[in-house]
Amino acid sequence: MTSESDNILHVKNLSAFYGENKVLKEVDMAVKKKKITAIIGPSGCGKTTLIRCFNRLFETVSNTSLKGEILYRKQSIFSYDPTLLRKEIGMVFQRPNPFPTMNIYNNVIAGYRLNGRRLRKSESDRMVEETLKKVALWDEVKGVLFRSPRELSGGQQQRLCIARTIAVSPRVILMDEPCAALDPISTAKIEELMLELKRDYTIIIVTHNMQQAARISDLTAFLMLGELVEFGETDQIFTSPKNKRTEEYITGRFG
Repeated sequence: MTSESDNILHVKNLSAFYGENKVLKEVDMAVKKKKITAIIGPSGCGKTTLIRCFNRLFETVSNTSLKGEILYRKQSIFSYDPTLLRKEIGMVFQRPNPFPTMNIYNNVIAGYRLNGRRLRKSESDRMVEETLKKVALWDEVKGVLFRSPRELSGGQQQRLCIARTIAVSPRVILMDEPCAALDPISTAKIEELMLELKRDYTIIIVTHNMQQAARISDLTAFLMLGELVEFGETDQIFTSPKNKRTEEYITGRFG
């Protein structure tokens, strides 16, 4: 049995607009600490918009607006400085995006430098090693730390981006289809990594892959046309959904 104290994010009656176009419609959901929550639904249903609201990236797009409330650790996200909020709630994007002008080593510690923090060489060396070990990349790159990340495979680049995200010690990691551009072997490594990371972090993943959501998530939210149709334990959503539209989507009747 869970309680309110298990929630790290709480979305209340959230609507999002691009101009006059309402792309999220009165969404209510609570995200639990140190769990993997999958957000599924057909293209254009508002999945990416929803997670971009959680760390206020949605506001960086012109002509957008929000109504409703998002609480992070029981406090409105709008009371946080956006830069500090994004340190707490990090983002991993669909395509690997390591900083191309920085080597692998500097990509890992980029968050500290962007926030104006200075580290002694011994501190940054330790951080880089510890962080790359967390994403199971250290053994693969320890001999090429000062080379361009472009020399890495797509899967390695995505793990480097995850390392860059966790290096600044977030509590929540948002992942927007992190395996969409990866081959099956790299996808399996990212999935295994997420299962390891949830020991220390709360993970929210947008995915089109029903099998992936079923494999790795604890909770699943099904969005359709901006509406949260159903939200619950993943096993329940995939084996005995309460809403007919959820069942039709999961069984491939549309989407």
